[in-house]
Amino acid sequence: MWSSAELKEKGKAAMKENYGMTIVVSLIMTFLAGAGGTYAGSNGARSFGGVLEKSGLATEQVMAIVAAILSVILIIIALGFVLKVFLFNPLNVGCYNFFIKNSDAPADFSELTRAFKPKWLNNVITMFLTDLFLGLWFCLFIIPGFVKMYSYRLVPYILAENPDMKPMEVITFSRQLMKGNKWKAFCFDLSFIGWNLLAVISCGIVGILYTAPYFNCSSAELYKTIRYGSGETEEVQP
Repeated sequence: MWSSAELKEKGKAAMKENYGMTIVVSLIMTFLAGAGGTYAGSNGARSFGGVLEKSGLATEQVMAIVAAILSVILIIIALGFVLKVFLFNPLNVGCYNFFIKNSDAPADFSELTRAFKPKWLNNVITMFLTDLFLGLWFCLFIIPGFVKMYSYRLVPYILAENPDMKPMEVITFSRQLMKGNKWKAFCFDLSFIGWNLLAVISCGIVGILYTAPYFNCSSAELYKTIRYGSGETEEVQP
């Protein structure tokens, strides 16, 4: 049986072997996670509308300005959604591919191109369905959504290594691999809480220079151990 300490030790070794590149790719993943989020601004627009009303403008003018602001917000949200689905999600798969390869030997930036070849559209569809399913689960209740988040945790890793697998096959395989491993994976994530607190206290400096690459390298070890075994178990096939 694997332990968090063992995975983190392997992850730390992989990080040290290719420290600079692991920082760069981790920064890209952090950016993708932030830039791919949804944008909310309707409340701000309504508040701004209240300010306009007090300015003495006619109601028609206030409504026109608020409508224009809402239109811009909707365009930004739509653009963010398109970028996330067709660019950020596939590029994220490339980042996961980098960390898988870096586990065996120092990887280079070209590993990120797995995001766009040979199966870019398959990456797009698989990651979109994963996000959609997670969103629907979280709409039901927080706890089921949280559990499913761990069920789908290995999707980008599987996709990076198996670009020809169909979307539902990738998602189903992730669920199979994580069966019986969700709690241990949660404890693995929880073991980084100290480093995450240091990242916050240092205004993100520790996060950029250590926590993020350390976590990403160790997470690749988590995937490889769950799928391929740690010497005590055999590789799990889809």
